[in-house]
Amino acid sequence: MTTIGKGRALIAGLALGSLLLSGCGGDTTPQSSGGSLSGTIKFQTWNLKNEKFTSYFTELIAAFEKANPGTKITWVDQPAEGYQDKLSADAAAGALPDVVDMGPEAAYTLAQAGVLLDVAKADPQAKGLYLDKAWQAMTFSGLGGGTYGYPWYLNTGPSFFNKALFEKCGLDPGKLPATYDELFNQAETMAKNCSDVSMIVRMPAIENFGEYGVPLMDAAGKKFTYNDAKGTEFVERFRKLYASRGLTPESLNNLQTKEVEEFKAGRLAYLSGSSYTLNDLKDTAPDIYKDLGIGPRISTAAPNMYIESLVVNAAGENQPLAMAFAKYVTNAANQLAFGKKADVFPSTAGSMDDAYFTKDDGDPATKVRLASAAQVKKAVVWWPPAFSGSADAETLREQIAQALLGKKTVQQALDESVKYSNERLAAHG
Repeated sequence: MTTIGKGRALIAGLALGSLLLSGCGGDTTPQSSGGSLSGTIKFQTWNLKNEKFTSYFTELIAAFEKANPGTKITWVDQPAEGYQDKLSADAAAGALPDVVDMGPEAAYTLAQAGVLLDVAKADPQAKGLYLDKAWQAMTFSGLGGGTYGYPWYLNTGPSFFNKALFEKCGLDPGKLPATYDELFNQAETMAKNCSDVSMIVRMPAIENFGEYGVPLMDAAGKKFTYNDAKGTEFVERFRKLYASRGLTPESLNNLQTKEVEEFKAGRLAYLSGSSYTLNDLKDTAPDIYKDLGIGPRISTAAPNMYIESLVVNAAGENQPLAMAFAKYVTNAANQLAFGKKADVFPSTAGSMDDAYFTKDDGDPATKVRLASAAQVKKAVVWWPPAFSGSADAETLREQIAQALLGKKTVQQALDESVKYSNERLAAHG
């Protein structure tokens, strides 16, 4: 089960790391502004400047500058590690670039501090260019309903299963789980029949609560609510599984990287993946790949997806150019081309109807892409932007671990986690 903080790093690092950006299809040429744009802005990406896609961004920027004489886009890139801390430090120092690559969580923090431009107010025509759910993911009800970023790319994916482990542990590989109840039931059967492998290898993250149908926040976006009866029911399934040895003590502290390692090593039967996981398994774990089962992302409510956006510095000295460039990078043609190359999905309206996301050619990778694309249409960005990956997420994991160890009840654990998150939110409000 994927935490969004790690999930975003994987999107930026793994998915985009597989890009071969040697020319993009579609009409990606920017429209000339007729001389209304001029000056220089700084554009910052997250772990994207390397031999695989430096040429893409260089050509993208050159095309924009050619169509808009007198403009200059200075591209900078930051490494994946410590990216959010770098954003906070730059914002505090008044040194945030004009256009910045980030997800909703980081954007919420900076918007809360008044650092980011409300693009819904500054550029009211932009909303109709993007999928409504993508626009809403960057619209923060807890901050008065402003929209603080142009949606860029989306990612979701299927579930992957080791069918050999299903057979070994008395499960039917023809009946792969699709809901959390099915997953837990089969995990309990696996625990009874096999002591050396697991179905699940780490604690649930906040987006998993959303997938289970737990209301995460109140309608105003001011309070967290995942300690209700549904949330308690969800964690009780983990507690029961831990008691039956279906979760190891190591699972209490495992992160997503460990989950991937265990699946590739043949010790884990289930992995929630993304649109690029299939090729990664094919290349790096061929023995697992040959016994791979693929199903929809586990969810009882809607499946989860991730989003990355381009935000605009509210204190930037050239906001017209910054908005024009951010909208250019995220326009339909560029998003479609980017999605095809990066194994991610465009957030622009109508782009998902392209044949690339709808036409089956029989290739296994195409089937995964089409299934993931169809999933995007019903998926939700479950991670609340007000939920801090470094603070709230760690507290939630620690509290659930305490409940599984029997040091407190599940209700007490969730109450403590919600209390912490609400106090932190109020303190920064």
